[in-house]
Amino acid sequence: MQRFSQSPTDPEFVQNPYPFYDRIRAAGDLVWWEDYAMPMATTTRAVSALLRDRRFGREPVEPLQFPDHLAPFYAVEAHSMLELEPPRHTRLRGLVLRAFTSRRIAALGPEIEALSHSLIDAFPQDAPFDLLPAFAQHIPVIIIARLLGVPESMADQLLAWSNAMVSVYTASRTRADEDAAALAATQFTAFLSEYIDARRTDPRNDLITQLIAAEEDGEKLSTPELITTCILLLNAGHEATVHSIGNGVKALLDHGMVAGTDGIDALVEETLRYDPPLHLFTRYAYEDIQIHGHDFKRGDLVGLLLACANRDPALVPNPAEFDPTRPTRPNASFGGGLHFCVGAPLARLELTRALPILFGRCPGLRLTEPPRYADKYHFHGLDRLMVQL
Repeated sequence: MQRFSQSPTDPEFVQNPYPFYDRIRAAGDLVWWEDYAMPMATTTRAVSALLRDRRFGREPVEPLQFPDHLAPFYAVEAHSMLELEPPRHTRLRGLVLRAFTSRRIAALGPEIEALSHSLIDAFPQDAPFDLLPAFAQHIPVIIIARLLGVPESMADQLLAWSNAMVSVYTASRTRADEDAAALAATQFTAFLSEYIDARRTDPRNDLITQLIAAEEDGEKLSTPELITTCILLLNAGHEATVHSIGNGVKALLDHGMVAGTDGIDALVEETLRYDPPLHLFTRYAYEDIQIHGHDFKRGDLVGLLLACANRDPALVPNPAEFDPTRPTRPNASFGGGLHFCVGAPLARLELTRALPILFGRCPGLRLTEPPRYADKYHFHGLDRLMVQL
């Protein structure tokens, strides 16, 4: 296995990690990334196989060790289906899917369209503005707030809590980031605890009420599980969709393209493949095993480089080209296997409804400065996206 060094906070890498991915993918299915001190899967076949291999999983073999000041954060994570394996994962995901149905998601289409129009109505007409807070950030957080049944007036606070919590997973995190994440987890938990108690006595037509009512084999979600599930749906769904909208608009403007209703599904899949919002997903080995010539011991970590796999020539020809007309192929952007993103249908719906409206209403939309990505690897999204009508 070849070994490579590359700081995930290096400014050049942050702005364009793909040349590094091309180098390491050429070295084989697995390489050693010195800065993370772990093997990384680089190819489509390796990433896809490891996502589905039940000899690997998200739940640590030994109890996770963390500093005391992060205890509130990990108290939330302890009940996250993203961090669990069967049987707890099976039970939690089954209960969530009873409330988070495809019919319920599809019904949000008109709301996404109306919200998109409302946000565009407020765009400045004669000056540059940042499309991220003006458009990309608001759509997912407001839709999730409506879906959960929490007041839309909480959108900015939900966004602040979400941003603080996900910073724990970034390579550039500091002690200040950790303290902010712990405080956000505490405040978010307190808010949702009160809200869930209110919904138990005053049910409404919202996701929180349906999660409370969801039951499988006589079991319901506990209050800590309900709180964590709501936080997960907001944090994971919001983070991915904001970056997907921003990265997608950037790719289109960079290539002089627009998004229309014709071929929108293929265009969305290409934007997700070409520049996905999440680049690294880790898993633990659950037994001593050899994969692609590497000997894993029980408890060892392996990283799955989702964006690297998406640029594999074995997946699509000329993978570095942005081509919305190419036939779609399943890619790694939303993961796979048991942990395939439960919010993927909602993210796709938001993209397919919002992007054609944006470009249809703003045919002269153009960049006013080169977009820059935020130093938040292993997420991959823009710091700002300055445009003008």
